[in-house]
Amino acid sequence: MASGPELRWDSMLTRLWHGLREATRRYFVAGLLAFAPLAITFWAISWAVKWLDNLLLPRLVGWIFPSVAEAPHLPPFVGALFTFGVILLAGVFVRHFFGHQIVRLSEQVLERVPVARSIYAAVKQLFEAVFRSEETARNFNRVVLVEYPRKGVYALAFTTGPAEGALADAVGDGYLNVFVPTTPNPTSGFFLLARREEIVEIDLPVEEAFKVIMSAGIVQPPSRSRRVATLSPEVVARAVGD
Repeated sequence: MASGPELRWDSMLTRLWHGLREATRRYFVAGLLAFAPLAITFWAISWAVKWLDNLLLPRLVGWIFPSVAEAPHLPPFVGALFTFGVILLAGVFVRHFFGHQIVRLSEQVLERVPVARSIYAAVKQLFEAVFRSEETARNFNRVVLVEYPRKGVYALAFTTGPAEGALADAVGDGYLNVFVPTTPNPTSGFFLLARREEIVEIDLPVEEAFKVIMSAGIVQPPSRSRRVATLSPEVVARAVGD
């Protein structure tokens, strides 16, 4: 049976081990949170540049020069710039010429192929969510909270203006058009008509609201209630009546 000094020594070693293990865990997590996002970002950019660099131009050069000895050496990033230019020209072609009809025809063909249809729809939805979020945000006026889908449960939403025309004739005055986006793809969602007094307006930019929605709440916006407004002397003088 262990004596008193031995028990104290064992207890001290146990506390020391637990403290060392907890400190190691904290420092490792802190280092991981600091290093991993940077490393993954640089890796993703490097991978994307290399992928674009080898996507089109090397294949085109290999097709023009079948012999390896005849093929010219391509400097780095030339292939990526070439791919960027091809994509840019494709965008001009689709927006201003009959390329839109070609894209629609290609989509109709893909819709008839079961597996290709699912892959194309998922990829297209992802790209629209990433590259059109700013364009969509410009159509929203304010960030609000609405009780949806039931009382006591709030959904982050955007107002797009007052209800007008046939909608206002059906529900009456005092209603707003509200868009409730889905997570993680905010380009889809639900359209609601909500009364003004039942909408909770929050001081949050549209871009910040999109980050919250796309991250499913993992990215939280900072509290804006702690901000101290800086008033000019003229405004203060008018407020106090001097």
